[in-house]
Formats: sequence, structure tokens, C-alpha cells
Amino acid sequence: MVILYTITIQKTMNFHTRKWIKPEDLNPNGSLFGGSLLKWIDEEAAIYAIIQLDNQKVVTKYISEINFVSSAIQGDIIEMGMEVVAFGRTSLTLRCHVRNKITRMSILSIEKLVFVNLDQEGVPAPHGKREVSYIKDRFEAEK
Repeated sequence: MVILYTITIQKTMNFHTRKWIKPEDLNPNGSLFGGSLLKWIDEEAAIYAIIQLDNQKVVTKYISEINFVSSAIQGDIIEMGMEVVAFGRTSLTLRCHVRNKITRMSILSIEKLVFVNLDQEGVPAPHGKREVSYIKDRFEAEK
């Protein structure tokens, strides 16, 4: 029995990061080790949050349910997409989708990844952001 999952991806989802699955990324079954993928997702989401909040001091607060619906094997290329769900007073909530570029199948979606903005003492601090900003807009503003 084959169960297919359909995952709707919003048009605002940005896919910036791709990973090539190598032998060291595999589990004993020869497929992508979930722990490796979760590490990559947390890192990519943290980078996205750092850029959006314009602060290198952010921490992962919460990651919602993770449901692997397919996998990847050695040689596959996967890509991770991030999208802003909400700006809180001290937080940023993201959504993530990972897909296999070779098989064209969804691997997983995470509905909520919450990051908290910190001050120099490591205490949650208001960030003052309310909308998504793009690097290209920041560079143009500096000219």
C-alpha cells in the first residue's frame, strides 16, 4: 500500500538552501538520517530569523510536530523553504517545507518554528519588526 501526502506550499515560501545527500548523511537503512535533516532545518531557520530580526542573538524556542512523509537517498538534492508566519514582540514564527528535487516529493513540513530575539545579556528583547524584509532592499537603502 502506498500512501501519498499532498502538502500545500504557500507562494510566499522562499527556497534558498539546497543540500546534496552524501554517505555521511545516511542512516543504516541507506536513507537520509532524520537527525541530519533536523539539524539543517534548525540552522537554516536560525539564519533566516537572524536576518529578519537583524540580530545574531536568537535562540530556537519551539519546533512543532514533525512528520516525515518521504525521504531521500544518496545523490538526491533536497531544498528547504522558509516562510514567516508571524512576528511577535520578542519572537519570530516560521514555517518550513523540505522537498526532494530529484523525486519531486515532499519530505516534511513543520508548521511552527519559534525563535526568540535576545539582548546582550541573553534576555528576551523586543525586536520592533512587523514585516518581512529582504537583503536586496537593505542594500539598496544603503546606497
